[in-house]
Amino acid sequence: METNNYQRLGATSNAHVGSEFEAAAQIFFETVGLRLTRDFVAPVGFKVKKAKKFDLGSSSPPILVECKSYTWTISGKSPSAKIRSLNEAMLLFSVSPPEYRKILFVLKNLHPRTGLSLAKHYIKNQGHLIGPRVEIWEFDLEEKRGERIF
Repeated sequence: METNNYQRLGATSNAHVGSEFEAAAQIFFETVGLRLTRDFVAPVGFKVKKAKKFDLGSSSPPILVECKSYTWTISGKSPSAKIRSLNEAMLLFSVSPPEYRKILFVLKNLHPRTGLSLAKHYIKNQGHLIGPRVEIWEFDLEEKRGERIF
């Protein structure tokens, strides 16, 4: 059997992992009184606007959510491609309508040696890219508990 170094261990596919995480996020937000729609479309852009599909969202109240079910690499190194994807989410939030509450909803995943979560690692190293009105939440998938960390 061939292995894929970029595939989550035990998962059918990374797309499947992401979809399941989005569903868990939607349920979590419902428990705190926010009814969000999957694949919510909002305009993004500076002068020219383009429709962008966010993982979750609502127009009333105005909320945009990007969900990231990312983990540290098996060797414990910073996952550079995933960090770039988080930066892309920050760019999209920065060019989305200002009236929207913006939430980056990240899987709580701890470094195997240091115990630092991947989301806190991102804030520590890329915090200068986190714009106004952007919240970062960590979600413990096993405990079904979310916590705002930024």
